[in-house]
Amino acid sequence: MGRGSPIPPMLRRKIVEQYQKGVSQRKIAKSLKLSSSTVHNIIQRFRESETISVRKGQGRKTILDARDLRALRRHCITYRNATVMEITTWAQEYFQKTLSVNTIHRAIRRCRLKLYRSKKKPYLNMIQKHRRFLWAKAHLKWTVAKWKTVLWSDESKFEVLFGKLGRHVIRTKEDKDNPSCYQRSVQKPASLMVWGCMSVCGMGSLHIWKGTINAERLKKKKKKKKKKKKKKKKRYSVQTSHFAATVAVSCNIESRPLETPESVSC
Repeated sequence: MGRGSPIPPMLRRKIVEQYQKGVSQRKIAKSLKLSSSTVHNIIQRFRESETISVRKGQGRKTILDARDLRALRRHCITYRNATVMEITTWAQEYFQKTLSVNTIHRAIRRCRLKLYRSKKKPYLNMIQKHRRFLWAKAHLKWTVAKWKTVLWSDESKFEVLFGKLGRHVIRTKEDKDNPSCYQRSVQKPASLMVWGCMSVCGMGSLHIWKGTINAERLKKKKKKKKKKKKKKKKRYSVQTSHFAATVAVSCNIESRPLETPESVSC
């Protein structure tokens, strides 16, 4: 039981009942696992007022009342990125009271708020938001069968030299200069860019990409792949003067005018 916390009414009633039966205060405190002074104060209050209720107004009053807490909550929600020190400075000027950082920190918790590290999210301006809205509106009536024909792709960057270590470390106060407690960083860490895709058929292969990825480089790579596909084995039918039959020859050559069978290298 915490210091200064009120004794429950059921426990007070037990203390009074044992006192009326003639049990000593020391035995009551030992059986109920309470201090002798607590049992003495409850019995003395019962003698004076013949009640076991807690007197109103006990304990230290809070500096900030309910109205102040509502104002503090509105300010914290409006300025979510403000530090506790900045909120304390504002509260001292607004409430005209002497407030410490710890007091404001406890008051923020009383407002059912808590300090968290903000999540990282890519910034979108109004033009980008409008384009995404138009894209979603244009594809609103797509069927499930049509969405199954879409190939979803994405790229990601991995730092392979040091990695992205966290900002927090578990250490003592004296270990601040210990090399194992440092957050290692370099100006330009070595990184690796990978590209992958997936569809309704399953996962695609993971490709390592040199440099940065943009729309123009992806288009160039697609054009190169299309050119490679066009250079397939072409089948030519060659009629010679020495044979009456038609001889079919498969050759890996570029498309050029065919003169005689002797000029074709197979």
